[in-house]
Amino acid sequence: MKPYLLTLSFLFSLLSCSNPKTKRNELIDFAPENASIIVKTSNFESLKNTITNSDFLKKLSNSTNYQKLEHVLENTSLVKPLDNILICFSKDAKDSLQFTVITKYYSGLLKTDSLKNYSEETLKYKNKIVLKSTLNNQPFYSTIIDSTFFASSSKEILDNVFTKSEINTDLKKVYSTFNDNKTCSVIVKSNSSFINTFTSEENLQLKNFTNYIAFDVEANQNEIILNGITKADDSLKSAINLFKNTIPQENQTQNITPSNSDGFMSFTFDNFKTIESNLLIFNKKDSTYVSPSLFRDIIEVGVIYQGKERAIVLNSIDNIATKDALAGNENIIDSYREVDIFNFDNPLVFSKTFTPLVSFNNANMYCVIDSFFVFADSIELLQNIITNYQNKTTLNERYYFKNVKEYLSDESSILCLYSPSTLNKVINKNLEDDLDLKLDKYHTSAIQFIYDYNFAHVNGVIKKSKSSASINSVSEELSIKLDTDILNRPQFFTNHITQQKEIVVQDINNNLYLISNEGKIIWKKKLQGPVLGNINQIDIYKNGRLQLCFATPNRLYVIDRNGKDVAPFPGKFNDKITQPLSVFDYDKKKNYRLLVTQGKYLLMYDVRAKLVNGFTFKSANDNIISQPKHFRIGSKDYLTFKTKSKLYILDRTGRSRVIPKTNASFSNQSVFLHDNQFTTSTINGNLYSVKINGDVSLKNIGLSENHYLNSTSKTLVTLNENKLTIKGKTTELDFGDYTEPCIFYINDKIYVTVTDKQSHKVYLFDSLSKMIPNFPVYGNSLIALDDIDGDRNLEFITKGENNSLILYQIN
Repeated sequence: MKPYLLTLSFLFSLLSCSNPKTKRNELIDFAPENASIIVKTSNFESLKNTITNSDFLKKLSNSTNYQKLEHVLENTSLVKPLDNILICFSKDAKDSLQFTVITKYYSGLLKTDSLKNYSEETLKYKNKIVLKSTLNNQPFYSTIIDSTFFASSSKEILDNVFTKSEINTDLKKVYSTFNDNKTCSVIVKSNSSFINTFTSEENLQLKNFTNYIAFDVEANQNEIILNGITKADDSLKSAINLFKNTIPQENQTQNITPSNSDGFMSFTFDNFKTIESNLLIFNKKDSTYVSPSLFRDIIEVGVIYQGKERAIVLNSIDNIATKDALAGNENIIDSYREVDIFNFDNPLVFSKTFTPLVSFNNANMYCVIDSFFVFADSIELLQNIITNYQNKTTLNERYYFKNVKEYLSDESSILCLYSPSTLNKVINKNLEDDLDLKLDKYHTSAIQFIYDYNFAHVNGVIKKSKSSASINSVSEELSIKLDTDILNRPQFFTNHITQQKEIVVQDINNNLYLISNEGKIIWKKKLQGPVLGNINQIDIYKNGRLQLCFATPNRLYVIDRNGKDVAPFPGKFNDKITQPLSVFDYDKKKNYRLLVTQGKYLLMYDVRAKLVNGFTFKSANDNIISQPKHFRIGSKDYLTFKTKSKLYILDRTGRSRVIPKTNASFSNQSVFLHDNQFTTSTINGNLYSVKINGDVSLKNIGLSENHYLNSTSKTLVTLNENKLTIKGKTTELDFGDYTEPCIFYINDKIYVTVTDKQSHKVYLFDSLSKMIPNFPVYGNSLIALDDIDGDRNLEFITKGENNSLILYQIN
C-alpha cells in the first residue's frame, strides 16, 4: 500500500475514536444537510484559475450541467476569501440547482464596489440580519454566524442554518483529513443528483454503492488526480461493503485486456466464500443458495468492455480446480492461434452470483489463457483478447496505462479503467446531454477503491496522455482477413500517387491482392499460378507510375496499380520458369531487362516482351539453383548465378567476366556481393568467396548442411539451426522451424529478421545482433519492413492466421 494510503488509514481510524461535538466551530458544521456536493479549497482564486485552464473541464463546458453551474456560480465572483472556503451544491424541491458559500468572515470579504447590475437590501429574520444581494438579476442571501460567513442562492437553505443543531460527525471526520495544499477537496454524497454512476455497469449506481465519497483533488491543465476515502453505513445495503472482511488482491485484468478495448472493471478478494456471503445478504438471497464451484479458486473477476460486447475474466489461483469446475463445458467450437475456444452452457451464472458488480449474462463461450478464464458471447472478442495477449499489446504494456498506474495502488477491491469513449459515456450518464467530448488524448482514465477497516480508499486519474513518439513499443495496427488462406509472404508496394506503401499478397487460389495500408482491399486479380519469389516494382513508361513485375511458373506479368495487365504482358511460356524473375536496371535509366530462368537456360527480355538479341548466354552446365543477380563494381556490371557445381559471373552480354579458379559443391543459397567479393556457401557449410581476379577462398564458419545465408556489402548473416549470427555476433534462439533471415536497410540502419514458424514468433534484430525491444511478436511468415506512411515509425506486415495478415507498427 502506498504511503499516503497508510496516512489516511491512520487518520481515519484515529478520528473514529473521537466524541461527537455539537458546537459549530468548523466550516463543515454549517454545510446544508441537503448538500449533495461539498467543495473545499484554501485558495479560491487558484481553484477558479485551474477550472478555467483545465483541458478536461473545457471539454465539459458545452454541457447543460456545466452551463447551469457556471450560471449559478456567477455570484461567487463577489466573494474574496482569505482562508478556506466551502462551496456546496444542492437541488431544491423544484429540482433547481442551488449553491451555498461558507467561509470565515472579514470586513473586505464581499467586493461590490463599482459593480454594475448589483443591488442589495437588508432583511431581518428572528433577530438575525440577512443581506439580499442581486447581481445580474440573480439573488443570493448571506449572513454572519459566529464569525462565519454563510451565503446561499436559496432563502430556504439560509433559513435552515439558523435552526441547525446536529453535527454530522462522519463529515467532520472526513473533513479533518483533507489536505489544504491540494487544488481542492470534495465530498460527494450518495443522494447526489449530479453524479449518478462511475462505471459502465447498469446496476452499480452511486446511490447503492456508498454513503459518500471524499477526496482531495490535485489538478493542472492536463490532469486531475483524486485521493480520498469512501464510507457507507455498517451494513450490506451499500455495494462497497461487499468487500467487508476481504483483503484486496493485485489486479491482473489489465494484463489480458486488449489495448484497443474500451477498458475494464476488475474486483478482487482473498476468499470467495466471504464475498459470496456478503453478496447473498446484499441481494437478499436465501442462505441455502449454493454458488457454482467455478468461483471457489477465483481471486479476481474482470469485465472487459469492447463496444457493446463484454467479456468476463476469472483470475484463478488453481487452474486445474477451475478447469475441473468447467467439466461438461469442453466442447471445442473454434481454435485461434493454438488457443481452444469452448462452449459454455451457463451464461447467467455471472450476473446471478455477482450482481450488482456484474450485469452481463450472455457469455456462452470461453477460452483459457494462462491463469485467466475468459468468457464472452463473441468469438471475435475472444480472438482479439488472444491476439493482444500473445502480442504483448495489452493495456498493461501501454505507456499511457503505465503513466496512470503511477497514481494507483497495485491492489484494489474495485478498479475501473476507461478508454476515451467509455469515459465519454460514463460522463454523459451524469449529464443531461449526449455529447462528444473529444477525449481522444485521454487514453486511459481510472478510479479504484481499496477496502480497509469499515471504509475504503479512493484513487482516481483523468490524465491527458503524452505523445507516444518516443515510446519504444510494438502495436498491432490492422488484422486483415482474406477470402482464403495466404500462399506467400506479404510485401509492400509504393503507391506512386501518395508515396505511401500498400500491401501485395497472394492466396492459395492464386488471387493477387493489393491492399491499402488502412486495410482496404483495392483489387483482387486471378493469376495463372503462384508468384515466384519477390515482386519487383518498375516504371515501364518512365513517367513516375509504378507497376508490379514478376513471374509465375508459366507467365511473365506486368500489372499496373489498378490491377490491369500492361500490354503486351503477360508473356506465356510453355516450359516451366524455375527461378524468380530478375529485373535489372543497369544504368538507373529505367531501361529494364527482365531475366527469365528455365532450368539451365536464361532468357533476357525488354519491357516490350522482346528477347534482347545482345544477350548471348545459351545455357549453364546444369539446372540453375539461385536467382540471377546483378552487381556493379566500379563501372563494370556483373551477373551472377550458380548451379550445383559451378558459379557463373557474366557481363551484360552474357559472356564470362570472372572465372573462379576453383569451383565447389554449392548449397542452394543465393550469391551476394560482400566485401567486394562474390560470396555464397557450399553444401557442407563453408563460406565461398571469389575476388574479381578469380581468386577463391573457402572459410569454415561452422555451418551445417542445412543453413541460411544472407548478406549486404558489409553485413554477413547466417542462421544455423537455432544460432543467428550477424557480423560475427551469435544469438542463440529457442529451437524451432525458422525462415531464412532477411536484411532491411532503412533510415541508415540495418535490421535483420527471422520467423519461427513453429512457435509463431517474429524476431527483429539490429546489426549488432541485439533484439529490438518488445520482440518477438506473433507472426507466421517472413515480414516486409518499411515506413509505410511517412511518420518515421516503421511498420511491418506478416502472415497471422492462415487467411489473415497482421500489420504492426514499431513506435
